[in-house]
Amino acid sequence: MLQQFPPMGVYETLFKFADATQEYMGDQGTHPWAQGYPLTTQVPGGPALPAQIELQSTDLKYPKATGESELREAISDYYNAHYDAGISPDHVAVFAGGRPGLLATLAFLEADICVAVEETEYTPYYDMLKLLGRKVHYIPSNVDNKFRPETKDYDIDPIAGTSRVLLVKSNPCNPTGVTMTGAALSGLVNAYSGDGRGALFDEAYEFYCDPAPESALRYIEDIDNTDIFVSGAATKGLQVPGMRVGWIIAAKRHIEIFRNYSSFGMGGVSRASQLYVTKLLSPHRVAHARDAICSFYGSQRKRYRTGLEALGFELATGDGGFYHWGQLPNGLTADTFNQRLFKHRSGILPGPLCDMRRRKTGTGSLEHFVRFSFGPLGPETYDNDMQIIARCV
Repeated sequence: MLQQFPPMGVYETLFKFADATQEYMGDQGTHPWAQGYPLTTQVPGGPALPAQIELQSTDLKYPKATGESELREAISDYYNAHYDAGISPDHVAVFAGGRPGLLATLAFLEADICVAVEETEYTPYYDMLKLLGRKVHYIPSNVDNKFRPETKDYDIDPIAGTSRVLLVKSNPCNPTGVTMTGAALSGLVNAYSGDGRGALFDEAYEFYCDPAPESALRYIEDIDNTDIFVSGAATKGLQVPGMRVGWIIAAKRHIEIFRNYSSFGMGGVSRASQLYVTKLLSPHRVAHARDAICSFYGSQRKRYRTGLEALGFELATGDGGFYHWGQLPNGLTADTFNQRLFKHRSGILPGPLCDMRRRKTGTGSLEHFVRFSFGPLGPETYDNDMQIIARCV
């Protein structure tokens, strides 16, 4: 009755780990280097996470389709305060995490639109584009350009059978951490603000930029006159992946479509989760969190860079996110490396699962590349982490 569909790349690795170890990666005593979640405890120098929220009987009713007013206002206030975004709650739609918002955006694209995406990108993009049957233009992001596309690479004409282009870009990039900021980001926003072009900026790792958080919303003059979408979530910067709260910022006419979609496809998002995330976005707290996340994970990025490079990893990591992206030493493939790591209750994300082309072994493949996540790791795990990796390379 149902067509077969494989798990998304990260979950493919989690399921292989479970088969090999009879454990779930992330459980006590495992080393979840394949997973994309942050510490869910207070980071050094950061604000505490609320221990509870109070619910009234009215909070148990159906939530609003587009998101609760309190949360949408907190989100718009946040972007206005930090990026002078010029948006209102009417520019915000709330989803059950980041991925449902991304999928909804791609699902409602009109048929004459092709999607432009970098060759090395966030693993679910591949699954979404394949499931939806979108026509795709691939932007060079590979060993030859050190996973850093040039400005000219984003100057894209619609491919055969299409007349418009939507750029899909994670910024900072997952898995590479390469981040577009300042004049380069402003130029890209401008290039995709005109007729026949649109962009979906996935800013899940917004807080994890060195030296400071960045958003495309800083450079959008009037979002209602664009087809630009900005995705955010409480998952990474606010440290609550289990709350499953994400959002899309877009023109009011697009938010209306998301409201209508939610009415039949999602039924809104848990009000309890929305109330919790609203507390996390209080002005003083979120400013504190931005600084602390940026500082702590910046130091972790540098620390693990030193350790991995000392073991022979050739890193191509940028200045954002909480991953290291690079080539394994000693001719190791990512799959062989994982087989060794599983014996130590650990694992990484193999590079081929970040390849939007899904190339076979050989020219252009990423079989020797890995994404190592230091997101869930506290400072105290470093020495043991490096000992395990040293044994396995």
